[in-house]
Amino acid sequence: MINKVVKQLGLPIQTMNEVEDSFSSTVFRCALSNGEYVFLKIPYTKMKFQRELEAYEILKGLVSTPELLDYWHGDEECPGAFLLSELKGQPLSLEVSPSAAFQVGVLQAEMHSIRPPVGKKLTGIQNEFANWSDFVEQQFYSFAVEVKDIVDPQLYDKAIDQFELLKGQLPSPDGPSFVHMDFRPANIIVDRHKVLGMIDFESVRFGSTEVDFTKLYRDFLRFDSTLYCAFREGYNSIRPLIDLEAVFPFYQFTDAFNSIGWCKRRGIEKNAVFLEENLARLKYFLQ
Repeated sequence: MINKVVKQLGLPIQTMNEVEDSFSSTVFRCALSNGEYVFLKIPYTKMKFQRELEAYEILKGLVSTPELLDYWHGDEECPGAFLLSELKGQPLSLEVSPSAAFQVGVLQAEMHSIRPPVGKKLTGIQNEFANWSDFVEQQFYSFAVEVKDIVDPQLYDKAIDQFELLKGQLPSPDGPSFVHMDFRPANIIVDRHKVLGMIDFESVRFGSTEVDFTKLYRDFLRFDSTLYCAFREGYNSIRPLIDLEAVFPFYQFTDAFNSIGWCKRRGIEKNAVFLEENLARLKYFLQ
């Protein structure tokens, strides 16, 4: 299949190396004969391909992303493929300056400022905003099937009760906005103290912004109050930031719960560390 994709896109490839930390697509970093590097990305499903294709069309000129150089719609064997430019940097880390954290806030707020396009029919990106509570519930209970198989029954029952309790305490949703659904450091590329853009749009929706802060806080913002403050200032410079303290209890809890289900779906052994982290987080949130 890889050879077919390379042929379809007419790539003069010298070398290919698979990107190991890609969880929803097969991704290769490719060196071309002219010395440039590009990324070849093959989503796992047709729906993920269509979402990402529409995302690049919607975000172009509004938010910093890799350039979509070419794509192939695929066939019965291949869901489709993208050829993307390289953002010449590294994933966001705690080593960045407050200036970079400010830029992350700006980047996310620019994305959240994007509304569903008027008069354009989308077949990949769903607008879930009008039924946001139902969407969140469907996600939770879809993962609950896997979670039930691997956690203590008492812990599982307690989690179900907690979900119903916290869901009823959520404020009115903020949107409809373009939400990434996986806005975390690995998907934010920086060069020293400059944010270059964001990547990976297989899970995007139009929905409530409240869902998009959890992973960034989990993996980045909670460790340094200075970076957290800078992020908030950057976000507020573009649009008002919601009251995160009002939504974090629900979304941090559901993130831990859903991540346990994700580990079961994708393989417990190869995701053992992530599974243990989220089991510990779930127990903590249920104390």
